[in-house]
Amino acid sequence: QVQLVESGGGLVQPGGSLGLSCAASGSIFSINAMGWYRQAPGKQRELVAAITSGGSTTYADSVKGRFTISRDNAKNTVYLQMNSLKPEDTAVYYCNAETRQYRNYWGQGTQVTVSS
Repeated sequence: QVQLVESGGGLVQPGGSLGLSCAASGSIFSINAMGWYRQAPGKQRELVAAITSGGSTTYADSVKGRFTISRDNAKNTVYLQMNSLKPEDTAVYYCNAETRQYRNYWGQGTQVTVSS
């Protein structure tokens, strides 16, 4: 079992920045990739960014150049730095961990609202 605890999020004006963090505990040795997904009202959950244990990253086209995912393996924590935020970035953001056995675990979600 893997437990994920998210922090960060909140309300920010367009063009502003926010940072999210997600701390993993439990069977952390089994984790391969960690990432962030988001779900806006009436829309499906989508991948925002992911990072493997080796440091390889993947980003949604909509956030490339604006968001940065990073991982501190010593702290078992993954971060998402979000810059130049847009109203369309408004969503509930979920932390995800995928194990080497391809099991997926999710955080509780944190709201990000971009509005003036």
